[in-house]
Amino acid sequence: MFKLYINPANQKGHINAEIQGHFSEHLGRCIYEGIYVGENSDIPNTNGMRNDVVAALKEMHVPVLRWPGGCFADEYHWMDGIGPKETRKKMINTHWGGVVEDNSFGTHEFMELCRQLGCKTYVNGNVGSGTVQEMSEWVEYMTFEGVSPMADLRAANGSKEPWNVDYFGVGNENWGCGGNMTPEYYANLYRRYQTYVRNYRSDKHIFKVCCGPNIDDYGWTEGVMKTTFRCEEGQHGFMDGLSLHYYTHPEGWIKKGSALDFDDKVWYKTMSKTLYMEELIKHHTAIMDHYDKKHEVGLIVDEWGTWYTCEPGTNPGFLYQQNTMRDALVAGINLNIFNKHCDRVKMANIAQMVNVLQAVILTEGEKMILTPTYHVFHMYQCHQDAELLESYIETETIGLEDEYQVPNLNESVSLGKDGKIHITINNLSVEKDYEVESILADTKIEAVCGTILTNEMHAHNTFENPNVVHTEKFEGCTFKDDRLNFTIPACSVLHLEVTKK
Repeated sequence: MFKLYINPANQKGHINAEIQGHFSEHLGRCIYEGIYVGENSDIPNTNGMRNDVVAALKEMHVPVLRWPGGCFADEYHWMDGIGPKETRKKMINTHWGGVVEDNSFGTHEFMELCRQLGCKTYVNGNVGSGTVQEMSEWVEYMTFEGVSPMADLRAANGSKEPWNVDYFGVGNENWGCGGNMTPEYYANLYRRYQTYVRNYRSDKHIFKVCCGPNIDDYGWTEGVMKTTFRCEEGQHGFMDGLSLHYYTHPEGWIKKGSALDFDDKVWYKTMSKTLYMEELIKHHTAIMDHYDKKHEVGLIVDEWGTWYTCEPGTNPGFLYQQNTMRDALVAGINLNIFNKHCDRVKMANIAQMVNVLQAVILTEGEKMILTPTYHVFHMYQCHQDAELLESYIETETIGLEDEYQVPNLNESVSLGKDGKIHITINNLSVEKDYEVESILADTKIEAVCGTILTNEMHAHNTFENPNVVHTEKFEGCTFKDDRLNFTIPACSVLHLEVTKK
């Protein structure tokens, strides 16, 4: 039996809802066909947005959405995406599939999508091929409510009232597709560009995100923090957040591996590589701590998730992949890690929302299915804007090779806004169930209810069988006083809701 110790009296930090954020890039069928079908589509829509997709995302309570990229962001010129759709400039999407981008989904459409979802906005600006003036005028266009050329242009295009831009990324992956820059060069560009990302409204602060490292490029974090962070009392420099990108590639960056055809060995490699996220957060945080001892700058993990070889027969530039119970465990592990590091991780955005990489939704024409990853996010919404509680779980090491040994269990615990204790726990074993005894210090348990997602490791939903993987009520708990006992099945994600006396 494995012990899970929880101390409800020790709150370790606030879990931002934005940790469960999402990402939508002009890539493959994420936006076009996945989210946006246009006002004249036979698929039921509201102002061009698919009603079925929006309803499912609202049920999941998406807190924030990042757009327009990704690599696309540093080739995107926002003025191409405003005005009458028939006059908008067409371009080739050179990064993703070489298809025609007609810019029918632009700033107004993105803001309409976020309005329908009821979520915050995270806009990524163009540093790689854009100008300071272009970025400055975009911010003015979106947020200025007085009389100005850009505010007048916005009104002429149908939106008199300004929008809220909650987060603004100054460039994306500028160490790579965003310009192949050095950290010092980018950091100085960042200082310049962010100057003109102005807060036009005193009651609306735009949270500025600086381009951070690729995986374990600690030199990038050091160089950028050194150049952009100021230590004067009362001000934390030019940034509010530093981004981090890390994808789980089971077979490496080149080969990547199949989304559906894998064995136990690859399963544990996937779990091991996912758990590497915690090491990355700790090491990058240590560098940030040298400059930012008060943790005023958030670590923004705005691209994460599984990245496999695309599905056979699909455009390789569209990054379409299926989604199994393996992906559900990857999602649960990452979200637990982000929760545990909520003192530094202030937002995270899974890549991507629909039809691309580790999507929560897949579409095919008028059909839509929810993936195992969707169900994990739906279960984990209990942690949004909750307080992290001190917890520790006993584990044993499992796996088939020394290099890819992993702990059998992974958890995080929070005190929700509903006053209840929420436990999310993952069983990383392919075949073994585990008995767990949870001890809640100085707490009397009144009631427990649970939800579980479990199946064999290859299980996934298809358009022919959309409900193979789904959540079910978990009734395998017993409790007395401060003790809670249950058995967590192999290959599962479990949420327990504890009501205190």
